[in-house]
Amino acid sequence: MRIAIQGELGSFSHEAALDLEPQATIVPCPQSAEVFKLLENAEVCAAVIPIENSLAGSVVEHFDLLFQCQVQIERESLLRIRHNLIGVPGSTVEGIRRVLSHPVALAQCRRFFGQHPKMSPTPFYDTAGSVKHVVEQGHSEAAAIASEQAALTYGGQILASGIEDNAANYTRFFLIRRSDRPGPGGDKVSIAFTVENRPGTLVAALQVFADYDTNLCKVESRPVHGQPWQYVFYLDYQVSDPAATGAALEQLRRRCLLVKELGRYPAARPLS
Repeated sequence: MRIAIQGELGSFSHEAALDLEPQATIVPCPQSAEVFKLLENAEVCAAVIPIENSLAGSVVEHFDLLFQCQVQIERESLLRIRHNLIGVPGSTVEGIRRVLSHPVALAQCRRFFGQHPKMSPTPFYDTAGSVKHVVEQGHSEAAAIASEQAALTYGGQILASGIEDNAANYTRFFLIRRSDRPGPGGDKVSIAFTVENRPGTLVAALQVFADYDTNLCKVESRPVHGQPWQYVFYLDYQVSDPAATGAALEQLRRRCLLVKELGRYPAARPLS
């Protein structure tokens, strides 16, 4: 099974993909748009994309691509994000002077940098890519912040593990497939919808979910490209009665200009 991800091998997306499909062959892509293109063109079986981090928030580009492309969400997973300081074999924490990683990862390890003032955080395009670069360069005074999977992939040495500031650091991932494949269904639904730009239309749309006793998990708005001050609303909700899913959507379509169902899937196991 070929699964596309955005980023280098060894990234957290790589780790999430293997968590969802342990036997998968991972196809790395430099850009998210390429991930969706490969999937729509049937060059891969599926894709795994991050959609939301518990600290950094939503990956807004992926909301846009889910709306624009002919794909559907099949599963979701929650991955605990553990940041590690990774250097070349034989290097030491005391000898590190420059630390490369994605800006978000660097920002999530501020306490560690405060404890090691001789280290200079250096932004890089990708967490796993920073490990690849450090190992290829072979300099003992340089290190990277990334996943354990990145260290395994590129032969780096973990010098310090769990260096993130907040232990409650999770990323939610979607496994997506082409929309011409039947989904498994489940108790969670993701949709996108638009309403007329006049008073009360959004309230009326959301009232549908209260009427059917559904649990709204997330609401996100994104601008409509080419239509200033117009918005697409993204919504996740859970249902206790599967029959209510179709009924709620039918009512919603009567109150909206457009409703696109992005997927029905089993909700990921709650975090303990």
